[in-house]
Amino acid sequence: MSTLPPPQDIVVFEHVIRSRRSVRKFTGESIPEEVVKACIEWGTLAPNSSNLQTWMFHWVRDEGLKKQLGPACLGQNAAKTASDIIAVTVRPNIWRKHARWNLEHFPRKPMPKIVEQYYSKLTYLLYGTGPFGILAPLKWLFLTAVGLRTAIIREPLTPIGRRLWAVKTAALACENIMLGFRAHGYDTCPMEGYDRNRVRRILKLPRDQYIVMLIAAGVASPEGVYHEQYRLPTEEVVVRH
Repeated sequence: MSTLPPPQDIVVFEHVIRSRRSVRKFTGESIPEEVVKACIEWGTLAPNSSNLQTWMFHWVRDEGLKKQLGPACLGQNAAKTASDIIAVTVRPNIWRKHARWNLEHFPRKPMPKIVEQYYSKLTYLLYGTGPFGILAPLKWLFLTAVGLRTAIIREPLTPIGRRLWAVKTAALACENIMLGFRAHGYDTCPMEGYDRNRVRRILKLPRDQYIVMLIAAGVASPEGVYHEQYRLPTEEVVVRH
């Protein structure tokens, strides 16, 4: 039986894509909880490297916490008027635990040998850097030597590189969430303007979690979109090879 998805309605999809805007002000009207839950779940369905799912989604609906997040988000109207705020974070160092989880929960039984080897051995080469990145120089030497003979994945090399790796896939989840709200008729604003330390304290985030962005969601106010959408000409950003 084919696992490919059935054809979808392109017209509807394009409408969702083109009508998504970063809304800077909301009416304050609440979004039904089941809608927020669905959008966050769609976020968890985003593609992610090696299915290691290093993301976390902190759903903020509590009025007291939202009131605290407003100043921490530099007083942005999107934060102060949102029905819900979703703080998307990553835990780059959780990859070992999730590699073991994949070994236990892989859906095909018996597990293909190549999959078992990947999660039990290769992930340690790909994502391991040793305590405080101490193995990074050795890893660089090894990958450089192998790379002289064949194509090979060369990153992440350091703990900072591993954080970047985790942020990439979390960003894909953020887009799923925002498009999900738009498909339900609600709007969002992805926020990077915030005081990281204050947000961490307000949400009591563990030290191993790094904030990717905060997503404000709600019912768009008429003043929430400041201007028409515009982009660089396509030929400026698309290179055909």
